[in-house]
Amino acid sequence: MLRALPAFTDPDLLVGTATRDDAAVYHLRSVGRLGTKAIVFTTDFFAPVVDDPFAFGRIAATNALSDVYAMGGRPLLALNILGYPPSVLDRRVVGRILAGGAAACRDAGIAIGGGHTIDDAEPKYGLAVVGVVSPNKVWRNVGARPGDVLVLTKPLGIGIVTTGIKRELAKPAEVRAATRVMTMLNRAAAEGLAVLGKSVHAVTDVTGYGLLGHLFEMLDGSGVAATLSLSAIPVLPAARRLAALGCIPGGTRANLEAVSKRVTMGRGISDPNAALILADAQTSGGLLAAVAPRAATRALAELAARGVAAHVIGEIVSGRARVTVAA
Repeated sequence: MLRALPAFTDPDLLVGTATRDDAAVYHLRSVGRLGTKAIVFTTDFFAPVVDDPFAFGRIAATNALSDVYAMGGRPLLALNILGYPPSVLDRRVVGRILAGGAAACRDAGIAIGGGHTIDDAEPKYGLAVVGVVSPNKVWRNVGARPGDVLVLTKPLGIGIVTTGIKRELAKPAEVRAATRVMTMLNRAAAEGLAVLGKSVHAVTDVTGYGLLGHLFEMLDGSGVAATLSLSAIPVLPAARRLAALGCIPGGTRANLEAVSKRVTMGRGISDPNAALILADAQTSGGLLAAVAPRAATRALAELAARGVAAHVIGEIVSGRARVTVAA
């Protein structure tokens, strides 16, 4: 659809749609002293993924804020985006959704300055977020180099668990664990990676297209391939149990189908759902960063110091954009 639209050639649009990146970045060079800055602008919203309205609002807001962090930016301000059926949904429930979003923004250190609401048959909530970044410190989802290590800051399997919630197969403790992951801001992860400076070559967040889908955006745009170590990739324990019960989101299956011809699963991988977990459609997932190998140890240390349990899950290698997964 985007290919059918007219292209925008504004020289101050530093990041647009060309590389399927996480947010738009616009250089403010024509605005006096602000010319030393660029704005990061994004929006995201979706239907409930958990039953608790406060938790849903917090998850949706955290997910929207993540795109700013994935570009190396600092959020400044947000606006609510809300759709709900006023004749069906109690106003107190709607208030709890908005309160959850406000809590996430307070944790991010920003205000919500208003928003827009429409009458919609299915509840949907999210944010439009504007942030700021130095033009020479913008992270892109392209630029990965052979030899880079791949660092992941949150476990996979969120989409499988939320499907288990919808099917009433997820246990209360599993719901709480997944909610903790989804409501964890990527702020600390971004701050930890920022300390590495130019050693961070490419960054994206792992959301709707799953780890494989977002990794392929990085590989396609960088002209490289990748190897992954399945045993090194963190996965929510509940995801394995629920996947075995068939709790696989439709989006996850579509993600895997889209990339399967370019993915090689190595011998010795016994889990029949391993590829699906790698393609699982995440909500408010972690950051995926390609980091220079000399900075790998420091990256994990900086992230751990900020409470982020990050993992080195693979490596960037030369070649056409393919992913090889070893046990």
